[in-house]
Amino acid sequence: MTDLEKRERIRELTESLNAASEAYYGGREEIMSNFEWDSKFDELRQLELETGFALPDSPVQSVSFSSEESGQKEAHEYPALSLAKTKLIPDLQQWAGTKEVWVSWKLDGLTLVVTYDQGELTRILTRGNGNVGTNITYMKGAIRGIPLKVDFPGHLVVRGEALISYPDFSAVNAELEEGEEKFANPRNLASGTLALDAKNIETVRRRRLGFQAFTLVFCDSAPESWGRRMNLLEELGFSVVEREKTDANGLPETVARWTERVSEYPYPVDGLVITYEDTVYASTGSVTGHHATRAGLAFKWQDRSALTTLDHVEWSCAASTITPVAVFSPVQLEGTTVSRASLVNISEMERLGIGEDGKTILEIIKSNKIIPKCVSVKEKTGVFTVPQTCPVCNAATEVSISSSGTKTLRCTNAECPAKHLKRFARFVSKDGLDIDGLSIETLRDLVAAGFVHEYADLWHLRKHREAIQSMEGFGERSSRKLFDAIDQSREVKAEQLINALSIPQIGLDASRRIVRAVGWDAFLERSRGSGFSDIDGIGPERSAAILAWMEQNMEMLNRLLPELHLTDTDPVSKLQGSCAGLTFVVTGELYRFRNRDAMKAYVDSQGGTIAGSVSGKTDYLINNDAQSSSSKNRKAKELGVPILTEDEFIEQFGIDS
Repeated sequence: MTDLEKRERIRELTESLNAASEAYYGGREEIMSNFEWDSKFDELRQLELETGFALPDSPVQSVSFSSEESGQKEAHEYPALSLAKTKLIPDLQQWAGTKEVWVSWKLDGLTLVVTYDQGELTRILTRGNGNVGTNITYMKGAIRGIPLKVDFPGHLVVRGEALISYPDFSAVNAELEEGEEKFANPRNLASGTLALDAKNIETVRRRRLGFQAFTLVFCDSAPESWGRRMNLLEELGFSVVEREKTDANGLPETVARWTERVSEYPYPVDGLVITYEDTVYASTGSVTGHHATRAGLAFKWQDRSALTTLDHVEWSCAASTITPVAVFSPVQLEGTTVSRASLVNISEMERLGIGEDGKTILEIIKSNKIIPKCVSVKEKTGVFTVPQTCPVCNAATEVSISSSGTKTLRCTNAECPAKHLKRFARFVSKDGLDIDGLSIETLRDLVAAGFVHEYADLWHLRKHREAIQSMEGFGERSSRKLFDAIDQSREVKAEQLINALSIPQIGLDASRRIVRAVGWDAFLERSRGSGFSDIDGIGPERSAAILAWMEQNMEMLNRLLPELHLTDTDPVSKLQGSCAGLTFVVTGELYRFRNRDAMKAYVDSQGGTIAGSVSGKTDYLINNDAQSSSSKNRKAKELGVPILTEDEFIEQFGIDS
């Protein structure tokens, strides 16, 4: 390759990598796999070294791509420099030298910097380009793991990663409405979430975006030990990245052990980071390009790929989208046998160049050592076929094109069981039938396979035992656990069943009000005509919603009820609960109950009421700190309302927790 050809290749690689980074960091659908990005990045870096030529926007020379985030831009107090990377363990050992080092996860999310003054959270900045970020302080309280207050009197700056777990990522995708594009991966979802404005704070909270601190950037009298700094952050209430201390000799074994754990870790990671225990020594390093030479060294796994032949494309319907899945000749990757990988959508199949079944050679990796992924097509004949009917209900399909140009396949049947996955998820949730282990992913697979069309079908899954055991992720042991959990769920409280049915406007609180007021039998009788407008907190609109739902779904309910044994079906007046007729207010931390919802559920079950504020109608205030100066404590004392600790409440109202 001539020098001129190398320079042209540098331009091509720079443009391609920056376009991929823009999509990756901007919360849009990815246009390049990490495997392909790393390969092109390494090629670009080598060409720049050989020629001494680099474009101003080269990703090799920059911290990271800074998406055009909306919001107020502010300079970082301390630049957020990137880490140098390696795929070789000897490089890690050489970097460690004779020093003690810490190994931690390289979390695959987005970096945030949080600042506190006199214990108060004063600023949250995105990383941006490392020197300037976007102020998203309006998200405080919505991002889990960022304390609103800390017990620290001075100036405190903490850097960490905003990320979303794999289970929460799957749950968010499953709950997307008709026509909404699915997120490609947890990092893509986290990026899109951080781009939301102040009007969408509830969406941020609902997506369970979390924060894990990985660096104490500054505080007055900071410990010189990196480990003690991280312990300090934990003591202040931060969620802190997992870590382990070792040295150069111990690095190979430590890295190997952590690598084995990747498949079980619930958060996305794309490598490991080693950091010096001696922070004074670490701070004496120079800055080369945009890397602080002693701030840390990132270790990225070398993706191992395998070539295999496409057997067929399986089209799996979930919610409104029919997703293509490549089924291929089994290959060994990272110690496991792999035979399936999602192809995401029609656009991705076109980008890869998928051909006919049996005539397409795929290159497969396990992305971040966890998720099987097709990264390229090596050979192909012909083109793939898009199915004309839905695999679940056999209705006609249609190709939908989003505003960004992404092509997805959809089912045209509004009543397709796969489109009601959210209803099934609510039905089996903790506030519903509470079927342990029946995740939304498992529900999606069972619905897509045609085994579950309505709620009652769950108790007839054993008829499909052999077929279920042959499905991906199921075996004899896991399927048996699933069947047992479903059988154990037959006994259910009446209020939980009503809540589980997804009746519009009727949640758990309304369900409790109905059962406490009239009981289950009267609920069925009133559902045929007289309604529930007379029940406190229900009213005409909710009553009408129940009547309309029951008229449309009575046959389905009649098929469901024989499968269940209902408990707590009588009105509260017949139960004579220990809290009957009493009103409680709860404030402060709880220790004996899991949370306030658990206490509310108990009080409700015993005929009592939990109110939000202390008034003349309050019978008891529950507060483990009876001497606190909180407004509720002061109000209770003014009104002569008795204040109980949890232990006193339990002793008086008889719960064995």
